[in-house]
Amino acid sequence: SESRTVILLEPFVHQVGGHMSMMKYDEHTVCKPLVSQELSFYESLPLAMRQFTPQYKGIVSVHLKKDSLGNLTLIASPSLQTESGAQLDNTIGDSSVTIWHKCKWATSPSTGSEHTLVKWSHTHLTKTFKDSCPGKVLLRTDLQYCTDSLLEDANRNQPERNSYNPWGLHCHRQHLNRMSSKNNENKLQQFLLLENVVSKYNYPCILDLKMGTRQHGDDASEEKKARHIKKCEQSTSASLGVRICGMQVYQADTGRFLCRDKYHGRKLSPEGFRQTLRQFLCNGNHLRTELLEPIVLRLKALLSVIRKQSSYRFYSSSLLIIYEGQEPKENTAPLDNHLHFQKTHCSTAQGTHHARVDVRMIDFAHTTFRGSKCNHTAYDGPDHGYIFGLENLIKILQSISEGK
Repeated sequence: SESRTVILLEPFVHQVGGHMSMMKYDEHTVCKPLVSQELSFYESLPLAMRQFTPQYKGIVSVHLKKDSLGNLTLIASPSLQTESGAQLDNTIGDSSVTIWHKCKWATSPSTGSEHTLVKWSHTHLTKTFKDSCPGKVLLRTDLQYCTDSLLEDANRNQPERNSYNPWGLHCHRQHLNRMSSKNNENKLQQFLLLENVVSKYNYPCILDLKMGTRQHGDDASEEKKARHIKKCEQSTSASLGVRICGMQVYQADTGRFLCRDKYHGRKLSPEGFRQTLRQFLCNGNHLRTELLEPIVLRLKALLSVIRKQSSYRFYSSSLLIIYEGQEPKENTAPLDNHLHFQKTHCSTAQGTHHARVDVRMIDFAHTTFRGSKCNHTAYDGPDHGYIFGLENLIKILQSISEGK
């Protein structure tokens, strides 16, 4: 038909943590496989929490297609179920959206060919990545990805400025392998559409923190429960109520992102956690001290909201701290009163540059609350494990701010 829309859905290059493959749907939207418990959370999200979560944009249906050459394509049905609750139309018509048709990726700097433009079909992507890095060896190293790679932008064919975090590629490859091995061709899978909370940043610096002293959901098997409890005991989750799950920081001196993954975060002592938090605010030249106050203010605002949410347990959810890695050319007016910050921290470019920080909660697949469709255990009062983590995070950031 004339109205055929084709969207090339690419791996979301700023995914720093998690294990589910996040995809870029358009400039302002990401999507991820739908989990009913997460949908239930977004559908009944308390008003006070909305400024601290991505905006929920609806659902899209996706199915896997294999061509005669064995190339995989994910096709999404364009009819979205939006928040108004319009029914999903599961028929795949002519106006289907082709997904993951080509993946554009920079080659690893370790090969020395970081300026090569690479285009891969899915099968090629999964195979090449598997061959080139046995297991997770490549991903566990602290890779620095080059920002000047000559990557085409899907629409304008202009070189892409941003560098890529290796973690997202790892999740994407695993996801494709899972989907193709399940032999679920033509089987519809639903994806959740969510706001891309880093779309307004040129060089998004992102810290992904796993919050709370407990990570397993109520639905976890005994084996999974034991595994998660052990991870918490052996990391800062037990002592601080928070651990680092992933990070990318723009280094102004090299023009690259410094990346850390969850394996790095799990090994950290409380002092190591503090040092990594400091490193998150360091751009290779100096500590971005002007960001500390706005981040702490936003965390305190979140803390007061969480304290009021009775029955909510945010097991295994993450907290993102985000700021712009590109410093303003001219030093703008010094940070004035908090009121000004609160007015401008949501806006894009206008207002102070200092205000370009954000704090968002993500990943609610194991979040439980009274009245949830998926919930069988009802808890009373607020999530004390989460509150413990937030309070410690605020304390540590304040100590960094005081130069201790």
